[in-house]
Amino acid sequence: MSRDSFERILFRCLKPLVILALFVVTAFPFFYMVMLSVRDIQELILEPGSLWPTSFTLDTYVNVLTRQGFVTFMRNSAIIAVASVAFTLLISIPGAYAVARLRFFGRRQVHFLFLAVYLFPAIVLAIPLFVLFTMLGLRGSLIGLILVYIAQTVPVTVYMLRNYFETVPQSVEEAAAIDGCTRLSTIWRVVLPLSKPALMATGLYAFMIAWNEFLFALLFLVDRRDSWTVSLGLSQLAGSIEIPTTVLMAGSVVLTLPIVIVFFASERLLTEGLTAGAEKG
Repeated sequence: MSRDSFERILFRCLKPLVILALFVVTAFPFFYMVMLSVRDIQELILEPGSLWPTSFTLDTYVNVLTRQGFVTFMRNSAIIAVASVAFTLLISIPGAYAVARLRFFGRRQVHFLFLAVYLFPAIVLAIPLFVLFTMLGLRGSLIGLILVYIAQTVPVTVYMLRNYFETVPQSVEEAAAIDGCTRLSTIWRVVLPLSKPALMATGLYAFMIAWNEFLFALLFLVDRRDSWTVSLGLSQLAGSIEIPTTVLMAGSVVLTLPIVIVFFASERLLTEGLTAGAEKG
């Protein structure tokens, strides 16, 4: 047997084993969290090492969603996340297209200036933003937090979209211009359909930031419990000695599950966008 044949057979056997091992490593914590969330607390105390409960209960989720107020928290997080994604893309698309296609003085410097925002830790920006939003009367409101998340996500989304827009063939845009399309109609009818993967990736990134972020949510919303996000509600459960572990795990599932659902719901668009539209010879 030649060396090349041996390596092919070896890699063919190792590939599914490596994928399975990675899947187990990544999925097991979530599986264990779900199993803990549907167990009775008395059973957990008697058999803490058991992975599969003898009986299932949804009382923990009822407790989290009703008594702990997670329905309101999820509504607030959904409003913040959806608004952040919408306004981030609305601002980032023309900005990234301008940096990718238009020629102007300081174009390269502006491109890297967007990423310079991430040289500053979030805690450094927290105090000035807290003072500014207090003066403007936005502290404690969802609008103020949405503005913070937009400012956080726009620089990196501009950078991501700019790199993808540069891969779109310019001849396609030139053909659209010959057909009478303006610059805006070219972006809407040509560039955006070809950029579905990048749009979904940046939208998912902005959604994850807005859904999971904790520092600024704690800073701006801690005084108003009716405006809390899911991450704030989960921190309340984690910091209370009166909350059973099973209820805490149910809250963790409630925090994690929307991200998983959004990812798998957008997976089809991610793969379809990779082959959507092509240049005809």
